[in-house]
Amino acid sequence: MKKLERSQQGQVIAPASIAIKKEAFDNRQETAIYWLGGGAAMINSHGTNLLIDPVLEGFDLPLLIENPLPIEEVGKVDGVLITHIDNDHFSRPTLKDIREQTLSYHAPHYVAEQMQKEGLPGTGHDIYDTFSIGTMKIRLTPACHNWQNGSSKYNFRYWKEEDYCGYWIDTQDGSIWMPGDSKLLHSQLHMPDPDEILFDFADNDWHITLEGAIQLANNYPKADLICIHWGTVDAPEMTPFNGDPEILKERIQTPERLHILAPGEKFVLIKKKDC
Repeated sequence: MKKLERSQQGQVIAPASIAIKKEAFDNRQETAIYWLGGGAAMINSHGTNLLIDPVLEGFDLPLLIENPLPIEEVGKVDGVLITHIDNDHFSRPTLKDIREQTLSYHAPHYVAEQMQKEGLPGTGHDIYDTFSIGTMKIRLTPACHNWQNGSSKYNFRYWKEEDYCGYWIDTQDGSIWMPGDSKLLHSQLHMPDPDEILFDFADNDWHITLEGAIQLANNYPKADLICIHWGTVDAPEMTPFNGDPEILKERIQTPERLHILAPGEKFVLIKKKDC
């Protein structure tokens, strides 16, 4: 595992970003996954490109990293997938500035409605809806992250669990699961075996918690784990941004499957033959 630096406040910092160029959106005979920092990812599967929760500009907290994917380097985007409304996942400035390159936008119904208010053609989905984008088949999976119900600032509506989701993505080269920001759910422990998990391990009550992350990882002992939602936001007092992969590595089965990528680093998906 890469040796990780820490800030003066003790916050673990992700490795230095690797710049993504437009060529990364070209058609190649593989499925490549890129962590974009925070909770965001890019997938290029045989020339079909997805961006999940891209926040490429306009975030309201300082960052510990350089953005690995500048707006001007975004190529053809076949689909944007948004998991929920929080601004570290749903970036209105980003989505507006890549609209010319983007063919479709997908989200839970409430988020899709907010997209439409911004003039974007958002398509809303129920949990467990299935749809296809190019060569990929995508299904919404449940999440529990409706923390806004406990805040007077957000009491203008009741926030439902179905306003938040994860995404299960089947590609020619295997399956990718982004559980999204979520408490650990019973249903999340009874999925098919994924080949790769975009793995949030934040020790926060509205995220999976460290113990929940260990349980999920060990429940799918053959899945590769790409660590996300850590080491990129300069907020040492905020637990959602402060997971420590070194602690995680010590407590999961087959720790070599834990991948500590730099933002923008390429990971090639390989299907597990016996899954």
